[in-house]
Amino acid sequence: MRKLTLLLALAPLIAQAASFDRPIPQAQSATAEFWFALAALALVAALAVVARVVARR
Repeated sequence: MRKLTLLLALAPLIAQAASFDRPIPQAQSATAEFWFALAALALVAALAVVARVVARR
């Protein structure tokens, strides 16, 4: 019973979370910028196609 009491007394110390470290933003690479631009152009093209299809109805 003493061991159980000791274990239950120390359990909150073991379960404590570490402090939060705020992430430091990193610079965006040229490759990421290229793919973002490509995705943006694809989105605009898709919206144009949808607008054209909806306008025909």
